[in-house]
Amino acid sequence: MNLQQTSSVSAKISSSQEERSAKIAVTVFPLIILAALVLGLVFPLHTAPLVKGVNYALMVIMFGMGLTLTAPDFALIARRPWPILLGVCIQYVIMPIAALVVVWVFGLDPVLAVGVILVGCAPGGTASNVVSYLAKGDVALSVAMTSVSTLLSPIVTPVLTKLLADTYMPVDAPAMTQSILMIVFIPVVTGLVVRKIAPGFVRLLLPVLPWISVIGISYAVLGLVGASAPRIMTGGLLVLAAVIVHNGIGLFFGYFSAKSLKVGERAARTTAIEVGMQNSGLAAGLGAQYFSPEAAVPGAIFSVWHNVSGSILAAYFQRRPLVN
Repeated sequence: MNLQQTSSVSAKISSSQEERSAKIAVTVFPLIILAALVLGLVFPLHTAPLVKGVNYALMVIMFGMGLTLTAPDFALIARRPWPILLGVCIQYVIMPIAALVVVWVFGLDPVLAVGVILVGCAPGGTASNVVSYLAKGDVALSVAMTSVSTLLSPIVTPVLTKLLADTYMPVDAPAMTQSILMIVFIPVVTGLVVRKIAPGFVRLLLPVLPWISVIGISYAVLGLVGASAPRIMTGGLLVLAAVIVHNGIGLFFGYFSAKSLKVGERAARTTAIEVGMQNSGLAAGLGAQYFSPEAAVPGAIFSVWHNVSGSILAAYFQRRPLVN
């Protein structure tokens, strides 16, 4: 076996290990996040101080996302721009509008309304890539859509939040842009650079990256829930209902919007998951930083629920034939 064959086999083994680790992580992810939610509610005095490190945890997650990206992921954008741009546009249109509808229907007070709108204006969540894989969707398309929506978020998220939430509470869009650049854009680009200059080292890390994301989001939920535990205990069921409806709208309209535009069943499944599964950790972090801990409540609860609903949807899609 020559050096090239050895390298190819090694890459396949690494990819297999990464997929197996990711599948296990996304399966137990909802349970771990739920445990973090419970711990934050039961021990708020101990978990609330963790809120100071939430943005750093998100930076680690985004750095990990950058490590998983490769040149072919971006080449896909040039080869298949239509379904990618379609999915990103659907996400940044449906979820913000759905947030406004949910806020109005449930009569949420201003601080919770801002939290829901932040979730609606956030980019796609990293867990969506693995859920797309489990749902027999188009994983390459999922990665490309998450990447594009994430890289657009320093501009799109603050602008949309300013337009939709400023009537509820003042929104400092320029400062929010700076925060998203620090939390999202710079870590992702740094991860890309590290993968380029140290590919061998990164291949060794890939199997553990899903678990790093699980730990990071769990840390964020612990801190955010602990800091806003009294509000969750008094209005948690109302926010949970709002989150379930918001997430459901994204999954439903994401799928059928894509189907109506005839992008294919696999792409439609992927679009549904990308639209419905937001980077709610980022939304929660921004809510806590720019508004109040209570504004982080919808994002923290969304972080739990969208992984539960995503896993359920993936199990449903697994049993359905891929018929366009």
